[in-house]
Amino acid sequence: MLILFTDTDTDITPAQAKEYGYHLISMPYSIDGETTYPYEDFEEFDAHAFYDKLRGGVLPNTSAISTQRYKDYFEPHFKNGDDILYVHFSRNMTATFDNMDIAVKELLEQYPDCHFYEIDTMGITLCSLQTVLEIGDLYKAGKTAEELLAYADREVKKVACYFFADDLRFFRHSGRVSGIAGTMGTLLGIRPIIYMNDEGKMVSVGKEKGRVKAMERLLSYVDALGEDVKDHRVLIGNTDSRDIAEEIERMLKERYGRDLRTMIVDVNPTAGSHCGPNTVGICFHGKRRSL
Repeated sequence: MLILFTDTDTDITPAQAKEYGYHLISMPYSIDGETTYPYEDFEEFDAHAFYDKLRGGVLPNTSAISTQRYKDYFEPHFKNGDDILYVHFSRNMTATFDNMDIAVKELLEQYPDCHFYEIDTMGITLCSLQTVLEIGDLYKAGKTAEELLAYADREVKKVACYFFADDLRFFRHSGRVSGIAGTMGTLLGIRPIIYMNDEGKMVSVGKEKGRVKAMERLLSYVDALGEDVKDHRVLIGNTDSRDIAEEIERMLKERYGRDLRTMIVDVNPTAGSHCGPNTVGICFHGKRRSL
């Protein structure tokens, strides 16, 4: 039997994971030395409470999970004779997958008849969620591991994701985005426009002054890059800025029709630790990821 795994950095909720048959790996964050594992240390994510802490000056940290923790997730299924397919966030954003590789190598030596497959979504949060949900759809339709891998090989680099943030402190603190500059940006109302590139890294591709212009910039990427947009979900991510997300949803449906399949997503706390509150993004099916 093929068992699906994904992780909390993809923005999937436990309810969605259950719907699609995913087992969930929790990616931790730490505040004042206390480490929290989403959906293991709490059942529901209170996005408003979490991002309000960040507005108050808290700067969380994130960390890799251990080799043993990966073994604890995977071994029961290998022991049962099952194969595993793990659809995960970008390898190029973390060292945690080095620990996973060690765990998988040791487990496969112990269970040589089992197989481990992985799909790197080359993204994080809603950029990953798009692929996670589409693979989930195909898995429910009875597709094989080979068919799922072939689909991802064709489609992952067509998952385009663009977003902007109100506060540059979190990006500078995390060091996860290249091209972020200008410490006065937040005070001046400058919002960097960031996208996930083909290597699965966050890159700043420009800036806009003011929220309205930043929102219009996001929609311009859908117009310029979109391919078969209405045949796929359009995800709108937010870090406790649902009013902005809903306005973007309204603008999208004005352009593409009321039947556009949109989903507003709360960005998970671990990934949200790197971008801070009032970040909003769009993820859609494109010809490619960038202009």
